[in-house]
Parts: sequence; structure tokens; C-alpha cells
Amino acid sequence: MEYILEVNNLTKKYKNKTVVNNLNLKIKKGEIYGLLGQNGAGKTTTMCMITNLSHKTEGEIKLFGQDTTNNNQIFQKVGSIIESPGFYENLTGYENLKYFAKIQKITNKKDIDIALKIMELEENKNKKVKEYSMGMKQRLAIAEAIMNKPELLILDEPINGLDPRGILDIRKFLKKLSKEQNMTIIISSHILSEIEQLVDRIGIINNGKLIEEITMDNLHEKMNKCLEFKVSDTKKSSKILKEKFNIACKIKENKIQIKDFNNTATINKEFVKNEISVSQIETIHENLEDYFLKKIYQENLEEVYTNDQEVEVSA
Repeated sequence: MEYILEVNNLTKKYKNKTVVNNLNLKIKKGEIYGLLGQNGAGKTTTMCMITNLSHKTEGEIKLFGQDTTNNNQIFQKVGSIIESPGFYENLTGYENLKYFAKIQKITNKKDIDIALKIMELEENKNKKVKEYSMGMKQRLAIAEAIMNKPELLILDEPINGLDPRGILDIRKFLKKLSKEQNMTIIISSHILSEIEQLVDRIGIINNGKLIEEITMDNLHEKMNKCLEFKVSDTKKSSKILKEKFNIACKIKENKIQIKDFNNTATINKEFVKNEISVSQIETIHENLEDYFLKKIYQENLEEVYTNDQEVEVSA
């Protein structure tokens, strides 16, 4: 199997603080990989080390099968947005890309036009950047990152601050780059509902350590699901479930959730018999955000218990 990126025992320390701790990653060619973690988990630091913006303390980074140590040429095949791009507001989109192309030693002007076309900015290329919307600026940033036709694109929080339409556009373009250009993409984002619709595989980082790596197909199989009843009286319904069926439930506003899928009709009949109106019954699936928070919560608890510290857990 061909791996575009291999990270082995990658560690980054600042004085006495370990920010990234023995991290191991393998990213396959052509996949979209979501790197997830809370603020301070080590995502951005990891991306900075991969793109040579920050030096590693220990470990190995391989790009396209080659060690990146003292191998600056390898980064010519990588495009990235690690921080908010700094464009010149009084220059046009095209003039900005022309300036960055010169810095990157991109001599073929067609590469600028191609990048603008991919990001659907052709009609706005002669408009000054100060007149661009937030979404257009982000698309321009991605255009700047792909001018060199990279095989690997690394994006740190590329949809932060965008409205729903802007987020939808970025998702569309990233899928297009992956499918049509066979570009490998690593993306981090706090908007997990969007990551869920975009990526092929995720890695969850907590306190600088990789705590889980899983494909979205396998993740969906692992995610919990429950049966949800929208009822007129949750307290009465809960009592019936406990006394008649020995079923525990979770109450959420005017809804109750259970994990028993075998007695739906019987439970519904019992509710009606006890003058409880049931206006809706549906299957609720755990989403990526639920799963992510559960993994982080469990990991943090395990760390506390491992350190033999007392912890007070609130509901």
C-alpha cells in the first residue's frame, strides 16, 4: 500500500511541556483524512512539523516514502494552509496569486489560471480582495495552496468563520480535488458535522497522543443508536418503561430514548393504554461529535485514574 505520509514516534517538546507525544500516522494516497482534537491537543503543531514550519524534537516524518530531514525539495509537492492567509487587500485575487507564485518560483502563469478555475474564482479574479467575502478569501487561499499542483494538501481549520454556504462550497471543492486530482488531503476542523460528510478516515488526538484512528465506514458501524419516542408525559413514560419492561431510558426535553428495538409496538401500545400521546417514533444515530466527545471524556478520565487523582464527575 502506498502511503503519502508516514509519521513515526513524532514528539514535540517546548521546555518541559510535551505538546505532541510519540505520534504515529499513516496517510494513504488519495484519501481525505480528518485530524480531530480539542484546542491545544497538538493538531496544529503536528501539521507545522509535517510542513517543516516547526522542528520536531524526536521521531521521523516521511513524505512520499522519503525522510524529510534535510530534504527541503520534498515540500514542493505539498500545499498547505496552516494559519489565516495574509492577502494584500488592495490587490486583486489574480495579483495576489501572481505575487505568491513568484515566491514559490512558479513560472507558468497557466497554473494560476487553473487554480482559480478549480476554485471557481475566474469571474472574480480581477476584483480587489477587500471586496471578497470570507468564503471567497478562503477559496483564494486554497487556490494559492494548489498552484504548485501538490500531491498532498494540508489544511488547518479551513472552514472556521464561514457561513453555511461557504462551508458547503469548500466541501465541494475538496471532494473535487480528491476525486479529480487524486490529491491526498489532511484537514482539521472543529465543525465535526462537516468533517463527517467529507473525510474517509479520522485520527483523534488528545493531549498530544493519537487515541483512535478509524475509517468513517467502521465508525458508523461502531456508533450507538437508540429509539426515540416523542411523548406527552416523559415522567409517566419513564415509569412505565421501568416497571413494565425493565428498560432504562434517557429523557431529553419531551422525548425519551431507549436502546431496546424489539418491543416498539408493545411499548407504544402500553403508552396509549395509559393515555400517553406518542407523536413521533424514530431511530436516532450517534454522530461524530457525540462519538468524539465520548472518546475524549473517557481518555481524560482514564488519565486521571492512572495518575491516582480523585475526580468529581458531574452529569
